Amino acid sequence: MAHQRKLGKTTDQRLAMLRQLTTSVLEHGRIETTTTRAKEVRKLVDKMITLGKTNTLHTRRQALSWMTQEDTVTKLFEEIAPKYAERNGGYTRIIKIGPRRGDAAEISVLELV
Repeated sequence: MAHQRKLGKTTDQRLAMLRQLTTSVLEHGRIETTTTRAKEVRKLVDKMITLGKTNTLHTRRQALSWMTQEDTVTKLFEEIAPKYAERNGGYTRIIKIGPRRGDAAEISVLELV
């Protein structure tokens, strides 16, 4: 498995955060977060969309095991994935929008293409 950033959190906190961010991107189409978090979430969002292209009970259950909302999983399989049927990967884009006021962390927008 590829190297994974720790993001200054314990494993369970990190996984919970990544699951929620992945669900949020697929639910809303875009999120604003730090650049390093966006880079980690991008991998997971791309995997979920790839899963969504194969609409079987097995892939739905795999998606449900990671994502936190059933209605978002339904949206993934019925609306989002069919849109990318002809596209091989690269379903998201990261746009840097500058430093955050307060701690000057680099903020980015992660959105579906």
